[in-house]
Amino acid sequence: MKITKDLYQSSLVLLTDFYQLTMAYAYWKSGKGEQEAVFNLFFRKHPFQGGFTLAAGLDYVIDFCRNFRFDKNDLEYLQEMKNKDGSPVFEQDFLVYLENLEFTCDIDAVEEGTVVFPNAPLVRVKGPLIQCQLLETPLLNIINFQTLIATKAARINLAAQGEPVLEFGLRRAQGIDGALAASRAAYIGGCASTSNVMAGKLFGIPVAGTHAHSWIMSFETELEAFEAYAEAFPDQCVFLVDTYDTLNGVRNAIKVGEILRSKGKEMLGIRIDSGDLAYFSTQARQMLDEAGFPDAKIVASNDLDEHIIASLKSQDAEINVWGVGTKLVTAYDQPALGAVYKLSAIKNSEGAWEPKVKVSQQSLKINIPGYHNVKRYFSKGKAVADMIYLEDQEIDSRGVVIIDPTDATRRKRLMPAFYQEEVLLKPIFKKGEKVYTRPNLHEIRDRAAQQLESLDKAHMRLINPHLYPVGLEENLHHLRMELVLQAKKFENGHQAE
Repeated sequence: MKITKDLYQSSLVLLTDFYQLTMAYAYWKSGKGEQEAVFNLFFRKHPFQGGFTLAAGLDYVIDFCRNFRFDKNDLEYLQEMKNKDGSPVFEQDFLVYLENLEFTCDIDAVEEGTVVFPNAPLVRVKGPLIQCQLLETPLLNIINFQTLIATKAARINLAAQGEPVLEFGLRRAQGIDGALAASRAAYIGGCASTSNVMAGKLFGIPVAGTHAHSWIMSFETELEAFEAYAEAFPDQCVFLVDTYDTLNGVRNAIKVGEILRSKGKEMLGIRIDSGDLAYFSTQARQMLDEAGFPDAKIVASNDLDEHIIASLKSQDAEINVWGVGTKLVTAYDQPALGAVYKLSAIKNSEGAWEPKVKVSQQSLKINIPGYHNVKRYFSKGKAVADMIYLEDQEIDSRGVVIIDPTDATRRKRLMPAFYQEEVLLKPIFKKGEKVYTRPNLHEIRDRAAQQLESLDKAHMRLINPHLYPVGLEENLHHLRMELVLQAKKFENGHQAE
């Protein structure tokens, strides 16, 4: 079956904040609309107090940009917008400009499934100011959510220690699109399957599911319900055993398992959805083993997350498969990543790039100026550090110093000649044309697993992870500090007046 990935076949250009349109209009009015600029999308802190983040959402970004245009209905809606005095918000000539607008930006981005870190760009957009500005909100919307969910899924899968995690979150997800995006991102993060059938169809994710308590309750007895289910699905029987009495449910599952075996079939397992999962799973395992079903799996669900799974593991719970829903697809303990999109350079009238910096009283919010990229260094297959550097900066193979962008006292010396390296921002669009070969979702998931394997386990601890070194190349650090000091001097000069 052909798997469609183009969810956004029509233009969604109005999926933006109103101020992006007002800025676009003001750029056009001031004659700056076609001036070239560079924007970077990045985040400032890992979600879930973790030590890594897993990038996701690029595939949606590609579809969005390929269909970036203002159609007739979009323009009619904008034409109807009025100021308080009844005058049009947007001049007709501006709407004509939008009607003829073609996507011509360069976009470079980290590939989906890449482990990423604060302050380093996930997406870099270069092009006319108007186009770059109009991309801000949709890119943040897409990347923020899918990156958040992929990261949550990776953490849950790490807690499960290689045992399958099934994503069961559709009914609790934030709407239709949120459910689809969450299922996709959860698969990237390592989940083995989804209960979301539409996600299975669109993305080729394996689907899984058994039955609900209502199935049991619709029969006179639990045993009768299990027998009927086994008759319908003799090759994939996983019985939900906690509708009335969990241990009695296990006994009934064993009885039906014996009937299946007499017909040459095997019960796959049981599911426990409530109560003391450590206790009931241990008791169920003993009962299944004694009855001759050592291969029957025990599936657990019930508001699980990485911390509960880790706790159950520490209690030697006899659970083989983990069904995780609400706390995964809603990123229950941190519902937003908080990525931002900032201008970092603008091309002047002489055609040279001028680095731009946003100054803040909070050092965390001072952006990184210039036209820059990210390079990752590896030693024996393990990632050792990321360096943010200016594209035109020659890197000395004899040694470079990287400086933490939020704490200049944290520095690390690297000897590039002794490391393998990878430039993380890959070309996706050049002058509006897609130049990137899109991997399928299974390849992205494999990349995510390989990327996590490249990290030291200390960076993946659920609690108090070790800080992975990410820093500015020394020259970029000095440029940033110089621009900050200039901006503060300019600001103070105006204050003195």
